Amino acid sequence: MSNTGGTKYQYLAALSVNIVTISYGAFCGWPSASFLELASDKSPLETGPLTKQDQGWVASIMCLGGLFGTILFAWLADKIGRKKCLLWVALPNLLGWVIIPYARNPTHLNIARFLGGAAGGGCFAVIPIYIVELASESVRGVLGTFIVLTCNGGILLAFVLGYYFNYAAVSWIMSILSFVFIACFWFMPETPQYLLKLKKVEEAELSLRYYRNIRNNPAKELSEDLQQELERLKVTDKADNNPDDDELDDDANGVTWADFAEPKTRKAFLIGLGLISFNQLCGCFAMLNYTAVIFEQAGASMPPTVAAIIVGAIQLLGTYASTVLVERLGRKLLLLVSAIGIGLGQSAMGTYSYFQMLGYQVESFSWVPVVGFSFMLLLAAVGLLSLPFLVISEILPPKIRSTASMILMSVLWLISTCVIKMMPILTVSLGMYGTVYMFASLSFLAALFIAVFVPETKGKTVEALLASL
Repeated sequence: MSNTGGTKYQYLAALSVNIVTISYGAFCGWPSASFLELASDKSPLETGPLTKQDQGWVASIMCLGGLFGTILFAWLADKIGRKKCLLWVALPNLLGWVIIPYARNPTHLNIARFLGGAAGGGCFAVIPIYIVELASESVRGVLGTFIVLTCNGGILLAFVLGYYFNYAAVSWIMSILSFVFIACFWFMPETPQYLLKLKKVEEAELSLRYYRNIRNNPAKELSEDLQQELERLKVTDKADNNPDDDELDDDANGVTWADFAEPKTRKAFLIGLGLISFNQLCGCFAMLNYTAVIFEQAGASMPPTVAAIIVGAIQLLGTYASTVLVERLGRKLLLLVSAIGIGLGQSAMGTYSYFQMLGYQVESFSWVPVVGFSFMLLLAAVGLLSLPFLVISEILPPKIRSTASMILMSVLWLISTCVIKMMPILTVSLGMYGTVYMFASLSFLAALFIAVFVPETKGKTVEALLASL
């Protein structure tokens, strides 16, 4: 059996589950073009044009929705299973899109965006766990990058649709994806690891057969490799639970603080915390809001919607590069190159802004901020914005995986909200150059953190990774 044949259902599962992530990506990109329409004199809202303050809330409340969704769906993932939990993600996702065309004031838009954010929280809290639990070591990295690849695809899709259609039409078009997701993902089995956690050994074996593509012949014995894999999952599950008491049920066997106190587990969690923090503190996500300003400063004459489409395409290209390279070069090298590249791009932008502030004639170098910004986004998409979710789900022990992911993703949404809200204040107090230099310093600090603490996870089992910490 070829490797491709053995992994095709894993690819199918990863593509099916990430249809909902395309829809969440579109939620992220929706304000870019829609705010131009909603803030204009022709705004369809009964309260009139959307004010700057309202725009700030409509944009950032999605992060609070993400925090709520992370906590809710990470809890559900352990209670009802990864698959059922992810199917429920379609509900807030659909409601978020359906409310937008009927919105008559900013509050309605805030509710819609909160629901969209909740769906995104569910995606980023549960999908990486689902992928790690079903994927073979050889394709785990590639499948793990699909979540950010499809999210960036959704962002670009929203930018393009926003260029051709009004905001209500975009919402109706994107709402279709919720139904497509349910239709495709409905037939996927639960992950073998979760089924073993419930002591459903036969179902776990059937699930493993499906994902390793040997389901066509139920009478066929599991190959030696697959038999070993199933046994290894059983051992991992027992090691995570109380080995002396197999009768304990799932609730009685819940996660406690003692599980986090184990040195290797604590180190894995702290590495995850560092990666999640730098994912937002590098400033790339917050600076996306300044795309139009940066292009305008550089004297680019293109409309903001076109600039957004270019930025979206750059992000998608970077994430695709990450998908292609993650199993060839490994996670650590890509993260390291990404963090250094982000810092260099930001340093170039900061230097241009600083000389401009001093009054130097910098017009002939007006290409520098655009090139620096594009370089920063490309390198960010290759590593620091895309890979932390994969690495975290790889290094966390199965027992605490859902709880730890919930905590880490909650931290991400909180930092994200703070950085986006603080960005205008920082640009006033430190100037644009000071803010960008600050982000560059944090990016170089991220590179140091990755070099010293983050292990290479490519092709390694959870047991081997925990042993190497």
